[in-house]
Amino acid sequence: MKMKRTIFASAGIAVLFAAASFAQQVKTDYDRSANFSQYKTYSWEKVQTQDPLWVDRIKDAVNAALTAKGWTQVESGASVAIIAMETTQNRQTLNTFYDGFGGGWRWREGAFGESTTTADNYKVGTLVIDLFDANTKTLIWRGSSSDTLSNKSGTNIKNLDKGVQKMFDHFPPDVKK
Repeated sequence: MKMKRTIFASAGIAVLFAAASFAQQVKTDYDRSANFSQYKTYSWEKVQTQDPLWVDRIKDAVNAALTAKGWTQVESGASVAIIAMETTQNRQTLNTFYDGFGGGWRWREGAFGESTTTADNYKVGTLVIDLFDANTKTLIWRGSSSDTLSNKSGTNIKNLDKGVQKMFDHFPPDVKK
């Protein structure tokens, strides 16, 4: 009975750590001297991605977020230029389980236990969105979102939309001078 509890507890802890390590990471930063109230229009400069199907998906997600903020996309003469870049990385996590007969936290003299370590491989996709002042060509805002990629395209699209929405939750920044 003790062994079963130990195994289930170890498995539960591993699942919690795995879930925490796979959570979507969103970060933003901006030029503290930029006057965001002067920007209301934008145009796309470039979307760099390994999969051409994602170009329109990325644009659609960002367009929706900026439209919700009152910004307008224009073909030329915009006050802000947008560049987006997507990358994918392979990652690995190791999970070790102990059998409860020694080893690990319960090691005692003369007791030997066994452990099993498994490796989980997964892909992490990262999207970086840069907003540039179109006149000065200086970076005024950067947002990034990283998340574990699924084998299902629909899940990845939902995660893209969620990540972009999180990036623009507090946009434009409230700059206090």
